[in-house]
Amino acid sequence: MPLTSASFVVVAMLVAQTIVSMGTLTLPSIAPALARAFEVDASAIGYQISIVYAGAMASAALGGSVVQRIGAGRTTQTALAAIAAGMALGTSANIAALMIASLLLGLGYGLSNPAAAELLVRYTPASRRNLIFSLKQTGVPLGGMAAAMVAPGIASTFGWRAALLLVTALAIAMVVLLQFPRSRWDAPGDEPVPLSWAQVFGGISLIWREPSLRYLSLMALCFAAVQLCLMTFTVTLLVAESGYSLVRAGLVLSVVQFAGAIGRIAWGWAADRTRSSTAVLIALGAIMLAATLAVTRIDAGWRAAWILFVFVAMGSTAIGWNGVFLAEVARLASTSHASTATGGALFFTFAGVLLGPSAFAAVYGRLQSYTGTFVVAAILAATGIGLAALSRAFRTPPRN
Repeated sequence: MPLTSASFVVVAMLVAQTIVSMGTLTLPSIAPALARAFEVDASAIGYQISIVYAGAMASAALGGSVVQRIGAGRTTQTALAAIAAGMALGTSANIAALMIASLLLGLGYGLSNPAAAELLVRYTPASRRNLIFSLKQTGVPLGGMAAAMVAPGIASTFGWRAALLLVTALAIAMVVLLQFPRSRWDAPGDEPVPLSWAQVFGGISLIWREPSLRYLSLMALCFAAVQLCLMTFTVTLLVAESGYSLVRAGLVLSVVQFAGAIGRIAWGWAADRTRSSTAVLIALGAIMLAATLAVTRIDAGWRAAWILFVFVAMGSTAIGWNGVFLAEVARLASTSHASTATGGALFFTFAGVLLGPSAFAAVYGRLQSYTGTFVVAAILAATGIGLAALSRAFRTPPRN
């Protein structure tokens, strides 16, 4: 398979995204074990994940400029190296070290998408872009599913540090493997582009001055907050309020992640088929809202099958929207601005990720109910639907 073929690029970016996602979601999947090790309440994982995405916000804003300066392939390797370093540092049973590790994880996560957008726009056909971006974005739920399935079992058998070291090894291996195609992806004759303040904030400026991109990115802020509330607190909710074991709750989360992966492909296919990404985003937002409201009603009398059904419905939408969103950003921004616009859009996305778990943890502190606190996610889902409708109303032709 040629190193610059669409199939190879999609597979390589999918594997890289899976490892990056696994790195950022391993800690939430073993939150109860970490809480015991660090002697804190399990709900504090919301603050840890917020540190991750504070780092992601910073690196996403720089992402387009970094890609232009060192190339998309090298940027992907840098992202994976940051994940490996963060996971290794996280094995220290020290709160300060864990905070630095979380920041490194975020820096890696924020760099991965602008680099992937650059490669996917360059090497894949525009007519299948929603599906292709969605296929690549299945790496996020697949990484989360791998974390939810593997990390709790490893933590229970070998200790929580072993779960982190596994991700470290995977990330290092992928850095080495990407060295082969990198020389083809990053043309050696290209002159590196010097960084400037205009470039650093160029992606954010591009998003904000285009109404359709602005409202689309604000929608992503809301949907991302819902997504991270789901992925961060599902295990803890099931253990604390539904009597699940850590391993059983982890399996539920893995099914939710799988539903998100299938949802990404299905929503991407629907967007290509209907040629209306924003209409698809509004429709999946409505399902997300209904499922989120259902979570607020879960109590001890609910059957396991109904709990699983509600979380799967929420997962297929709250985890399933990202590929359609990123493809629409790339479409509206044009090929020459793809990495810059993606970085700018992800700045707002990660702001939502930063907001969601922290707001959830703060409200939980007052309500002392994980199910009741999901009303925060419901409000965010409803707001996101309205913003998607505004983006559709202000939609403009793609930039040349």
